[in-house]
This record gives sequence, C-alpha cells and structure tokens, in this order.
Amino acid sequence: MPSGFPLSGIFSHFVTMKYWLAFEVFASYIYSVVGYSLVREYSGQSFFDLWDFYGGYDNTTQGNAIWVNQSYATSQKLAYVDSQGNVIIKVDNITDVPMGQNRSSVRITTQDTYDVGSLWIIDLNHIPFGCSVWPAFWSFGPNWPEDGEIDIIEGINLMSDNQISIHSTPGCTQNGSEYQLGTSGATTNCSEPSGCTVMETSPNSYGSGFAAAGGGVWATQFDVSGIFIWFWSRPDVPTSILQVDSASMDVTQWGIPHASYPSSSCNITQYFTAQNLVLDITLCGNWAGAGGSYNASCGNSGPTGLCYQDCVVGPGSPRYDNAYFNVSYVRAYTSALPSATSTTSIIPTTSTTPTTATTSSTTSYGGQFIESSDNNGWGAVVMLLIAAPIAVIGSWPLMFKKWRQGIPPVQSA
Repeated sequence: MPSGFPLSGIFSHFVTMKYWLAFEVFASYIYSVVGYSLVREYSGQSFFDLWDFYGGYDNTTQGNAIWVNQSYATSQKLAYVDSQGNVIIKVDNITDVPMGQNRSSVRITTQDTYDVGSLWIIDLNHIPFGCSVWPAFWSFGPNWPEDGEIDIIEGINLMSDNQISIHSTPGCTQNGSEYQLGTSGATTNCSEPSGCTVMETSPNSYGSGFAAAGGGVWATQFDVSGIFIWFWSRPDVPTSILQVDSASMDVTQWGIPHASYPSSSCNITQYFTAQNLVLDITLCGNWAGAGGSYNASCGNSGPTGLCYQDCVVGPGSPRYDNAYFNVSYVRAYTSALPSATSTTSIIPTTSTTPTTATTSSTTSYGGQFIESSDNNGWGAVVMLLIAAPIAVIGSWPLMFKKWRQGIPPVQSA
C-alpha cells in the first residue's frame, strides 16, 4: 500500500447512506457463501418426465410457430435424447410449409416451480440460431407477467451475443451501471416492453460462435439480494460445475456476474414469485420478425424481405438445420439455509403457493424434509456480522483501483 493512502477518506464514504447501501448489497450477496444444494437434475432419458409441452400456437410473441404436444414432438423427432445422452429440442426442418400455415416447434415448461433462494445451471452444447429463429431459456411466475420474468438466454436471427433481461411490473429498475461484466441497455425501467436488458460481452455466448466453442454454461442466482447471472464458454467453465458430483454450489467462487439486478433497485420478493423454467424456440414474431430487427441481418434472405414469407414458408432445410437446442442438463439448487431477509421457505414444488413461517423455517423438496431451523431471526444477524468484515476485505482491491483513478468507490457487487 503506498504512503499517503487516504484511509479516512475511503471510510468516510462508507458512512454515507449511498455507500453504506452499496456495502449492504454486497454483504447480502455474499450471504450465499453458505452454498446451494441440488434438488433436481433434468438430464438423460428422464429429462422430459417433469416438463410440460405447450401444445398450441405461439400466442405470446405472435410468432409463426406451433408449439406441438409431446406425442407429436416425440414422433417427429422434435424432442428426443440422442445417442450421447444429450437432449435435442428443435424446429421442424423437414416439412415444406405452405403459405398460411406455421412451422412446428417446441416449448416446454418445468412442472416444478423454484422460489426465491434458488440457483439454476444449464449446460448447452448448441443454441438455435438462423434467420427468423428466436430461442430462449427463461423463467416466469404463475401469474405472468405480474409475477416477473427472467430471460437467461435469448437472441434472434444471426445475433452473435446473448441478451439477458428481466421483466416486472412498475417499480423494479436497474441503474445501468451495476457490478457486472455485461453492458446494460438504455432502459432502466424493467416494466418497459424490452425489460432491463444486459448484452453479453464475453465471446461465443450465442449463435455459430457458441457452437464452434463447444457450447457453455449459464448459472442464475435467484435470491433476496438480487438476480445474478453468469456465463462461461466451454473452456472457462469452473471446476466446481464440471465435477461429476456437483451436489452443492458456492457462487462466491465465480467472480463478477455477467448480469446483475441487485435488490437495492428491485425488491426481488415484491416483484418476483416462484418461477417455472422454460425452453422454447419460436419463429419471426414481434422481435425476430420486426422490420428493423429482421432486416439488420436477414433482410436479404428471400425475395420479399419479410420474415414469414422468406423463412417459415417453404422447405425447412437447410434454413432450420441449426435451429435446435442440445442440452447436457438443467440443474436446480436451493439455499442450504433459509433466506436472511425473507421468511419464505425455499420449496421447489408444483404448488405456486409459498410456505411461510415466523419463528422457524423449513426447506423441503417434494414433501421430503431436508432442514429446519428455529432461530427467531438471529441467523440473519450472525450472517451479517460474518459478512461485514469479508465485504470490506473483498472490496478493498476495487476501492484501491477507484482511488487510483481519482474516483471514489461506488459499489461492490
């Protein structure tokens, strides 16, 4: 440490309300040091057992896709497990679609819902891409859109970078300068149609680049302290995730998230309820097929310059040969302890009604008891006392860097 380092000046910043709030956000974030325990893995031959197929037209984005039922998807090889044990979910690239009809695709939704205090990890080898193609891995609350939406993987047409976003009712915001690796969009109001977006800046997060790199992994922390999303291209996936026995996770080992939505600007338990996970692929619609979005990379795909006429109609191959998910697994974890600031039990369940407690908290899965505590709120106090010195130590390099740049420290995570 150089002589003359302004210790008193730095600590004076922390005693102001603004910097103390940033400190509290970081402290609550590292509360997750207690880790997460695996409660559900979707993989292999049993992958589809606990997902529901949509079985109807895309009536959510006005896309030109029919999300078929399970029996049709299975018979037409639109949803299956390949010889390597990976799950394939795809757009029909066989049928010659006549004018006026839509193309078959798949949307599946988990039967379980996952409450605040959850962690989701998805390992993918391939993401759908191509003109008119609009895939997503996302979550929503049962009373959509009032119960919130988290878009973890989403892109259109020939985009090269993944776009992350959250959607909410009015009152939830992102200030655009969060502690994250991605770049926030222009809208800070998450109730706007586009939501609060973060564009991935790491290479190979979407499209052909993602496939060429061997795929990658996303992790989403859905916590009272905020919603935090990480991405790793295949060469960079953390060892903790690669381990065969990954029954528990410690997110504090993962570094800076690629997208951060801290509770300081969006009260997670107010704007989000227990979430279902969704994998789907639609075509065209009000984003991929919109004039500016479509013409930016796909306007010359056919004679009309229109998404439906030039892409959906006609032969499916080679146009939709890359319009498929290849999934190694989806894993859902829950906090090892009850939330520090919420009495809602963390219960992955098919019920959308959370269980609450006052003097005790129980974490359960499928009716099977896992852990119970009776701490009358003292656990939160103890964890905060532990988190505070760690937060100061952990944020010291960032504060020093800001001081060297002549900028006072603003926030940590």
